[in-house]
Amino acid sequence: MVYDKSCHLPVEMEYKAYWALKFFNFDEAASREQRRLQLLKLEEMRLTAYESSKLYKEKVKKYHDKKLLKNDFQPRQQVLFFNLRLKLFPGKLKSKWSEPFTIKKVQPYGAVELCDPQSKDPDRTWVANGQRLKQYHGGAMERLNTALCLDPG
Repeated sequence: MVYDKSCHLPVEMEYKAYWALKFFNFDEAASREQRRLQLLKLEEMRLTAYESSKLYKEKVKKYHDKKLLKNDFQPRQQVLFFNLRLKLFPGKLKSKWSEPFTIKKVQPYGAVELCDPQSKDPDRTWVANGQRLKQYHGGAMERLNTALCLDPG
């Protein structure tokens, strides 16, 4: 069989293709409405998930904010200073909280001016972040001392 035009199908195939299209796209308006409803349901699920996530984040933030301790430092109060630069010293269990320092002045936005009471120079002060401080309630500070013996032989 030779066909004149390549774009035409034989009559039997055209008939089958027509019925297949009619079967799958039975009613164009109904399929359009069904697709619109599916999209609306999907959008509603997305909005519900967004609301749920927002509520969860608010609850977690409220919980964590409730657990935070507000540090109100006053001048002449003793505090411990968290020293991040103690990584060079051996001993994993060595405390990184340095000896008690005295607060000289509390500056805005959590900055605190510290001075060392054991220092010979009383004017030697430095400014530290208030988040790196915690209140010192007195008592002896227990320090772990480690000694390394470097034997050349």
